[in-house]
Amino acid sequence: MSTTISTPLPGITLRFAGEADVGLVLGLIRELAEYEKLLDQVVADEAVLGRHLFGEPRTAEVVLVCEHDEPVGFALFFHNFSTFLGRRGLYLEDLYVRPAYRGRGLGKLLLGFLARLALERDCGRIDWWVLDWNTPAIGFYRRLGAVAMDEWTVYRLAGEALAGLARSAPPV
Repeated sequence: MSTTISTPLPGITLRFAGEADVGLVLGLIRELAEYEKLLDQVVADEAVLGRHLFGEPRTAEVVLVCEHDEPVGFALFFHNFSTFLGRRGLYLEDLYVRPAYRGRGLGKLLLGFLARLALERDCGRIDWWVLDWNTPAIGFYRRLGAVAMDEWTVYRLAGEALAGLARSAPPV
C-alpha cells in the first residue's frame, strides 16, 4: 500500500494508487464514463490498465482521494511536453469524485495536489479536456483560475484511420 498523504479536510487523505488498486481504478473510470455517457467506449481491462500504470515504463499515474481510507475519487494523469515552454507538463486525463462526495472540496484537493506535484517535478502547466455540456465541471475549473483554450481544436486519429495512416508509413 502506498503512503497516505494527510489533508486539511477531516477524515480525507490522498494516496497514489498501487497495483492492488487496478480493479478499483477501472471501476472509477467506468463510473466516470457512465456520467459522461461514454460507458460504451471503455474497452480497458485490468490487465491493460495494470501494465500501463505499473509496468515499465509507467505510462500514467493515479492519485486516489479517500474518506476514512475508502476511495471516493481519483485523478489519472501523465507527463506531456511543451515545446514552447521547453518543459514537461502534466496532462490530466480523468478527474472524478463520486456524486455523494461532490461539493466538499475533494476535486479542488486533487487538483491542488497535482499543481504542487507539477511544480515539484518542474512542470510548466497542467492541461485537460472537459466536455462542452459539463457545465458543473466548467464552472469548477473557472473558479480555480483555469482558462479555456477556445482557440484550439482537439483532433483524434483512431481506429481504421490510425491503422491506415500507419500502413502508409515506413517501419519503426
